[in-house]
Amino acid sequence: MEDFRRTYLRLCKESGLEPQESVLNQLHDVRAAGDSTRLDLATQSLSVDTCAVLGRVLSNDVLFTEVVLSDCMLSEEGVKLLLHGLCSNTTVKVLDLKGNNMRAVGSEALGKLLRQNKSIRRLTLEWNALGMWGEAFSIFCEGLGSNEALKQLDLRNNQINHQGAGELAMALKRNTTLQELDLRWNNIGLLGGRALLESLQQNRMLLQLEMAGNNVPSDTLKAVEQSIDHNSDRKSTLKESRSKTQVLSKEIQSLREEKGKQFLNMMETIDKQREDLGRSSRMSAVRVGQLQEALNERKSAVNSLKAKLQMTEAALALSEQKSHDLGELLSRVKLEKSELKERQSREMNKEQEEAVIREGKLIRELHISTEKTLHLKSKVDELERRCKAQQDHIFDLKQELTNSTAELKLRLAQAEERLEAEKKRSKQTLDDAENLRQKEVDQLNRHREESERSLQDRVQKLEGIRIQLEEELSRVRALSVTERAQAEEELVKVRNQVRLEEQQRVSHLEEKLRLLTQSRDESQIHCTQQKRTVSELQAKNNHLALEMEGLKRRIEELQQELGGKEQEKVAEVNKVRVELQEQIGHLQAERATQGGLKEKIAALEREMKVQTSNHREALLDKESEIASLLEKLRLKDGEIMRTREDEAQRASFLQKAILTYVQGSPLGSYSPNK
Repeated sequence: MEDFRRTYLRLCKESGLEPQESVLNQLHDVRAAGDSTRLDLATQSLSVDTCAVLGRVLSNDVLFTEVVLSDCMLSEEGVKLLLHGLCSNTTVKVLDLKGNNMRAVGSEALGKLLRQNKSIRRLTLEWNALGMWGEAFSIFCEGLGSNEALKQLDLRNNQINHQGAGELAMALKRNTTLQELDLRWNNIGLLGGRALLESLQQNRMLLQLEMAGNNVPSDTLKAVEQSIDHNSDRKSTLKESRSKTQVLSKEIQSLREEKGKQFLNMMETIDKQREDLGRSSRMSAVRVGQLQEALNERKSAVNSLKAKLQMTEAALALSEQKSHDLGELLSRVKLEKSELKERQSREMNKEQEEAVIREGKLIRELHISTEKTLHLKSKVDELERRCKAQQDHIFDLKQELTNSTAELKLRLAQAEERLEAEKKRSKQTLDDAENLRQKEVDQLNRHREESERSLQDRVQKLEGIRIQLEEELSRVRALSVTERAQAEEELVKVRNQVRLEEQQRVSHLEEKLRLLTQSRDESQIHCTQQKRTVSELQAKNNHLALEMEGLKRRIEELQQELGGKEQEKVAEVNKVRVELQEQIGHLQAERATQGGLKEKIAALEREMKVQTSNHREALLDKESEIASLLEKLRLKDGEIMRTREDEAQRASFLQKAILTYVQGSPLGSYSPNK
């Protein structure tokens, strides 16, 4: 307020004018009233210079929203300057120019104001003379027709005739914002009333039109009232339809938002479930892979243990075969010794019988016998050498037997060490697998966000990997079966080779025994007189028999030890089998859990399908409701259009009736003085 006063005083000083005392007093009263937005200069006589200064001040003012200049008896020039300043104002909503006797210049200035100003909502022009100047009033009506802000216009007592009413009717046809028009106490007449009635057929925004005291027939007034009522009804229906459409649009928007939120929540839950399923499937796949690897390692360890066990069994069978062969050889040697004893006893009896006969011959053959003794001594030496060779051969056999037992012991120790190493390696592999699983779990936790984006692809990939793993498992099983068959074939080959070697050794020993038997036969033929040598050989044989019995006892002890080792190995193999069966049971349990997870996944997918179908059904229901509401709106618009057509027909019928009435009445040939 103080800014307005200072601006007014400054402009007055710049123009070299003395500020009008009445204006200053009014501004002082407004300032004393507080935050008032009403500039009331009613009944104040304002000069032209004051109007010019006020116009310049009001052109940039942002305080006053209502300006009252009623009964100020403004001059034409003052009105022009004042309205020129208000053309650029953007805050004044109400302008009161009542009782200022405005004429042609004022009408033109008002037309310019209505064309340029976009803020004035109510304009009061009561008790002026705007209708007396036809051209100026037409300019005012042109401004009114192009105005898009004015809602209330008061033109009471402005001496508007039927021509001015026609100009107003043309303006009303183009105007789309004016809602209240007061034309009381003018001189519109019948023709002006008809023109205004015709304008109401196009203007649908005018809600109040006062035409009392204008010499307009009552039927025209009634027709105007009906048009105004139709406009008001149309306005109310439009308001209702707009409010309903707004409410419906809000409801539709809220429903869409709610459904969108529900859909997003459902998608979030589905994503979470998919993430959980993906994590569980990944963990199960990793666990299955680890268990499969552990199972394969255990299978390989068991296979290696089986191979080693078969090798030890073959070695044991070999040693048993050797010991059996040696026992048979000893039994044969004993039998041969008994046969030799019997033969020697028979021969000794024969020799005693023949000794008497040969005594004579011996004397004669003494010389010959001496020579033969020399020859026999040489043969005895040869037989001693052969006995020594047999003793060396028997010693070699003993050495070979000790070496074979030592090798068996070494192999047993190595087998035990390998078993311990396999156990340690299996424990180490289990620990490494556990550490690897922990590392993979940490890595999965780190890469959890990345795996969320590629969940569906990874699920498909994991399904393919699972199928590939099953195929690989079947291939590994087939390979294990083939490898086992190959190992069995190799074992058969090795057994056949060992049997061939043993047969070769047996044949070699038989050949040696055959040679020994031949030499023995030769010695029996030529050792009739070598009792001493035979007794020595018998003593040596007894000594060898004692040694063979000691070796047999040693072999039996070794066999008992081997039996204990075999029992221990069988117990360990049984333990390994039990562990493998437990792991297989765990794997089967995990497979069962995987089957349960698959069932849960299928159930969740079915629930998701049901929810999506319900959501689609709800959307379809909402869309059908929206379509029905749109159909109702279309029907309502059709009803409104039909009412408009009916009103237009009624107005045309009324116009025709009025024309026929006027043409048939005696007033039809009478025209009032202009």
